Order: sequence, then structure tokens, then C-alpha cells
Amino acid sequence: MQNSPQTAILRYELAPGQAAREALDETMAAYAAMFSMLTAETAIGKAGANLVTLHELAYETIRTRTGLPARMVTLGLRDFASSLGRKPAIDRLPLDEKLFTIKGPTDLTVATVRGRVSIPYDVVGYSNGQLEVFNAQLLAENGRYHILIGVTPHSHRTEGNMMMNESILSRMGRLIAGLANNAVDKAEGSNKIIVVEQALREIAEAAQEARNDIGKARAEEFRILSRHKEIAADIQRLEEKITAAVDAGRDDLAKAGVARQIDLESQLAALDKAMADVESQIKDGQQALQAVLATQREVEARLVELKSSASRIVDETGASQGKPGALAGANRAAAAITRVTGVPGSETSASAELDELDRLHRERAIEARLNAFKANRN
Repeated sequence: MQNSPQTAILRYELAPGQAAREALDETMAAYAAMFSMLTAETAIGKAGANLVTLHELAYETIRTRTGLPARMVTLGLRDFASSLGRKPAIDRLPLDEKLFTIKGPTDLTVATVRGRVSIPYDVVGYSNGQLEVFNAQLLAENGRYHILIGVTPHSHRTEGNMMMNESILSRMGRLIAGLANNAVDKAEGSNKIIVVEQALREIAEAAQEARNDIGKARAEEFRILSRHKEIAADIQRLEEKITAAVDAGRDDLAKAGVARQIDLESQLAALDKAMADVESQIKDGQQALQAVLATQREVEARLVELKSSASRIVDETGASQGKPGALAGANRAAAAITRVTGVPGSETSASAELDELDRLHRERAIEARLNAFKANRN
């Protein structure tokens, strides 16, 4: 994996089982031993930083003594040559696309001294920075293993502007908590209306964020379901071929078919896990959207109250003489808020339909909960 411009580091946290962890531990130890061998036998006064000379002098010896994968030895020689004159990092080793492979949404494989091992992983997220020399590394840190990959993200998803492990539902909860009535009451004079209008703008942004997340999750759900159907069909076709092979006495062909079936079934298990995660994201997104829309109704009602109160004050002082009534002013203000926030006004037919749909949903939820309460009482 050649160096390329990178502005962020993507981190995978590995969750190896006992055998995989031992393989990783032995590989890290073998890599450290390789550096010791290079320092003692080849680097001093012989090869210096000449990578070609290092390879000629040490490659075969290192492969024989350490058992490291050939590609890892090649990268290690380059790593050693680039680190001459400074203390080498013994808690990490270089990787490329031949040394680790993403096999699915939950598993990857890594080449080790014991061969390739399959390891579950979680995507931690992005952080600012760049990797030195190589664009991928295996890192041992505080008893845990991570894979770091230098990337150039297409959107700004780094630590400074992203909440990596926070669900959309919890983010919406923080927004709703920040729109409490006492926060509005603390504003002085006409600033109360400004506070509420700003709150509506934030609600509109939050609602759009929830819709976007739901849309992305739906797209991922469709992709997973499509792949799931393809694999299930492949397994069914293999079933027929295995049966035909057994009937023909070709156990060798039947065994190959069964092996392929097992591989496909393991992929289905990974897809099932991914589907469960996506369904959880959709559920959180829908709950968040409902919560935000409920808050929107509350804040809009508060805005009407504030504008009505302001209009009465103007009428009492006579300042509104010769101007349109309070209702027309409120309607214009509501229309302006609609343009700014993207929230449809209540006078449009589309909004009326959405309001009716939302009302029906609420009534059904209320009726279902009441029936459940009655059933529990009985």
C-alpha cells in the first residue's frame, strides 16, 4: 500500500479470540525480533539505509528465523531503513492490502506467523492526523489491537466535528433538552421571539438529519437484503448439486460443494448481524424524528403565544394603527419561518395531510397503549 495524501486516520478495533490473539502476539514479537536481527547483523557498517542491500543480506535469514509472512518482511525492511537514526516503534507493524482484508461488515483477516486469522472488528471512527511511511498499521495499545488506515474522507467526519459513538436518538435528546421553556423565559423582551425562531431553525436541521440517517439506513437495508437473497439462492443451488454428486458417487465433488456452503453460511451470519444493526439505526432514527416533530409542535405553539402577546401590547399602545391585524402579521411571520426552516406552514394541503397522518399515528399509539393497560389490569 503506497503512501498517498491523507488527512485522517480510520481506526478499527479488533476483538480477537484466544487463538487469534496468540497469533497476533507472536507476530508482533517476531517483528520486534526482526528489528533486533537487522540492528545486530546487517545495519551496522554493512547496509546502512540501502534497502536493496538490506534485502540481499537479511531477507532469507529473517524469513527462516521469524516465520513472518514474506510481504511483512519486505515491508519491515523498508520500515527499518526509514527508521535508521531514530528509535523504532515496537508497538506497531506495517500492513497493506495483501496482509489484511475486510471480509464483511463484522470480520477481517490478518496475515500472521500462524497464517491468516479471522478477527471480528468494530469501526471506531476517524481522527485527525497522518500515518508515517505506511498507510496502514497494526497497533498494539493497552492490551488491545487496532488497525489504523490513512484516508482522505469525502466528508468531514473527524474527531473535531463528529460524535462517533453517539446515536442520533441521544443527539436529538440533547437538542430537545436544550429547548426547555425556562431557556426561553430567561430571554429578555423581544429576544424571546428570536430565541424561539432560532429553536425552530435548529429543529428543522435536526429533523432533516434524522430523515437523512433513516434514508441511508434504508439504502443499506436494501443492499444487505439483496445480497442475502443472492447468497441464499447460491446455497439452494449448491444443495441440488451436492445431492446430484452424492447420487453419482462423487464424494469429492460433494465435499467441495459442502465446503462452499459452509463459507456462504458464514457470510449470511455476518449479514444477519449487519441487518440487526441497520434495523436498530432505523428504529432510533424514527424515534428521533417523532421526538423532534413533537418538539416542533410545542415550540410553534410557544411562538404563536409570544407573537400574539406582542401584538396585544402593540394594539394597546396604539402603535399598530393603520397596519394589518395581528393575525395577518402572525401568518406572515409563520410563512417567513417556513421559508427559513423548511418546515411547511399549516395552511398548505401537504402539511394538512402530514398533520393528519401524524395525528392518526398518535391516536393509534395511544389506543394501543390503553388496550395494553386494560389487558394488564384484567
